[in-house]
Amino acid sequence: MSILFFLLWIVLNGRLTLELVLFGIAISTLVSVFAWSVIGYSPVFELIILRRLPLLVRYVLTLLAEIVKAAFSVMGVAFGLSRPDPVIVEFHSGLDSTLNNVILANSITLTPGTYTIFQEGDRFVVHCLRREYADGLSDCAFVKLLRRVKWE
Repeated sequence: MSILFFLLWIVLNGRLTLELVLFGIAISTLVSVFAWSVIGYSPVFELIILRRLPLLVRYVLTLLAEIVKAAFSVMGVAFGLSRPDPVIVEFHSGLDSTLNNVILANSITLTPGTYTIFQEGDRFVVHCLRREYADGLSDCAFVKLLRRVKWE
């Protein structure tokens, strides 16, 4: 985290001098210590994220691909090529981690044509613009990837 804060410091300053580098190191370290002590963020969590980074990158790429596919499908509805057939569906994700369930809820909402109405534990209530969007929601690519991510 300190490295990311330092890189942000350098980018926002727009130039690279010894004075800026020294201040950047000091400030990024202080902000990191603040995050560790006040927010409860820990360097151990950073290591967990770094170990899961390839899987998280794959998840983000999958999310982007699903957003693009869904956007074209919703454009078809908007241009009258297909008719909306809205449905509200309830399902259980089977994910044991609260963080994974929140990530799934946000991913569903980011995908055009669907949004999460309610999420508690692994129970989801989702509105879908078309009935076909609800097919396989409990076993979609997002759920399959998130099952492999363990945050402990």
